[in-house]
Amino acid sequence: MGTLVIDMFVTLDGVAQGPGAPDEDRGGGFEHGGWQAPFFGEEDESGRIIGENIERMDALLLGRKTYEIFASYWPQAPKDLDIATKLNAVPKYVASRTLTSADWTNSTVIDGDAADQVAKLKESHNEIHVIGSIDLAQTLLGNELVDRINLWIYPVVLGTGKRLFSDGAVPTALRLVQSATFPNGSVLLVYETTGKPTYGNLGE
Repeated sequence: MGTLVIDMFVTLDGVAQGPGAPDEDRGGGFEHGGWQAPFFGEEDESGRIIGENIERMDALLLGRKTYEIFASYWPQAPKDLDIATKLNAVPKYVASRTLTSADWTNSTVIDGDAADQVAKLKESHNEIHVIGSIDLAQTLLGNELVDRINLWIYPVVLGTGKRLFSDGAVPTALRLVQSATFPNGSVLLVYETTGKPTYGNLGE
């Protein structure tokens, strides 16, 4: 059975919506798109590690909105970008109730129940990554299909926007297996899921 990894970029208050560009995702009237961009520079160490994480994947799983954003950019990205080479070559799966076809090279639309289909995909790949795709990530967490979360936290508070862990999130226990801090103020926390939370009483 392969590993399913969520790569998620979030603000300090947990917002994961629209990190890459102003018009990336204005759903719900979101006006803070592009909040992640100011934290990247030519010598950014966190960008290097993001690239190393992507290089390990042998399949990419995305929700429809994120798929369409990626498919409009990466096929035309500079050919000397290692990330572009990887994303364009790797098998890609898009979970969508509305798409009937996907034109980006090596892309497949998942038919039927996403949770059932992803469980089958984990039998065919060593390491599947979900990048962004908040709604899909929540579904996978709720169905206990996630093995690891690469959580990138940035020092900015937005107050509004979609969050990975919103009201109604399924209770999940996690174990921290790696952490790193970077000069741009971002923090990487890598968690493995360990099942359901346990509870106690601090007064005893």
